[in-house]
Order: sequence, then structure tokens, then C-alpha cells
Amino acid sequence: MDHARAPHHFGLRDGAAAESHQLNPTCGDEVTVQLHVNAAGDRVESISWEGHGCAISQASASLLSDLVVDLAAADLTHRIGEFREMMRSRGAIEGDEELLGDAVVLGGASRYVARVKCAMLSWVAVEDALAKLPQIA
Repeated sequence: MDHARAPHHFGLRDGAAAESHQLNPTCGDEVTVQLHVNAAGDRVESISWEGHGCAISQASASLLSDLVVDLAAADLTHRIGEFREMMRSRGAIEGDEELLGDAVVLGGASRYVARVKCAMLSWVAVEDALAKLPQIA
């Protein structure tokens, strides 16, 4: 709940290398994610984001934004895959805290199909933005 009330890395910034806007038409949650890469263009330094929706979607975006700091695209893609697997498990798989950090707390939402889309929204946005970065993808 802390991440939903006081989200980390909230607010879009100038200088983004890629951006993605995603909408969950089922509930109206939406998010815009920007990727910021290092000068060499081989690592994602950070993300900035804005959005609105339920506490799960907002907390998920905030938790994800904490994980992105200075990651190669392949590492970030791997973490997105691990999160997706946890969210599709319907509670059967506990997330790897070493890879997902505090985002493992969202594993409980995987038992509620309608909430999986809320939790996945920002992760899908980052995945889409990564695809727009051919130099590091």
C-alpha cells in the first residue's frame, strides 16, 4: 500500500529513449512508462512513469521502477518473464525475491484473474518500450 500511496519514480521526464502507453480496458487502469538508457545505450538506467488506476496497478509500477536501475535489456526481460510466470501461477509459484525484490508481494494477486492484468500493466509497458530499443534489445 505504501507504493500505491507514495509511488517511486512517478512523473515523466525529458530524455526518454522509449515510451509505451498501456490501458487495461476491463477496469480503466492505464500507465505510460518511459525508459531512460545510459550514454552507451546498452543499459536501462531507470524508468519514469505516470498512470492511474487501482492500488495494485500503481504499486506494481512503483515496485517495478525500483528494479530497473542499471539493468541490461536481457536482465530486465528475464525479470519480466519471472514476474509473468508468478502472476500466471494462480498462487502456486512464489516469486524469486532476488530477481523481483519487493514485487514478490504481488504474487497474492495471481489468485484473482481480474487482478493479474492490473499487476502486469506496467510490466507489459516496459516490455513494449524495450522492443522499441533495438540497440539494446
